[in-house]
This record gives sequence, structure tokens and C-alpha cells, in this order.
Amino acid sequence: MSEPPGHRRPPDSRRGAVLGLLLALALIVVGLILVRVLGDAGRVQDCVMSGRTNCAPIDAPRPNPL
Repeated sequence: MSEPPGHRRPPDSRRGAVLGLLLALALIVVGLILVRVLGDAGRVQDCVMSGRTNCAPIDAPRPNPL
């Protein structure tokens, strides 16, 4: 059955809008991670450039409180 001329079908879904939103959110998350990583690298570089030799952060386990 054909549609009458000039009749517009409503869009079937909002899949494109949802995909665009997910892409934007993914880019924001990646950007925030990149800012954090580059900030940490910049702090280490600043430490090294100031002449220090113990600039690498050390992850020590926290003692258990009694």
C-alpha cells in the first residue's frame, strides 16, 4: 500500500540522538581521564625539573587501625 503524496512518516526511533549523546559522554570521560593523567605527568616533570630525585609517587598500603 502506498502513502499519499506529501505524507511524512514520523521518525522510527531516536537511535541517532542516543548514539550522539553516548558519544559525547564518552568523549567527556576520555577528556577527564586525559586531563588527570597529563596533570600527574606535569607534576612529576615539575619535580624533576626542580632537581629532586625522589619524584615518583609511592603507593604504600595504609596500616590497619586497631
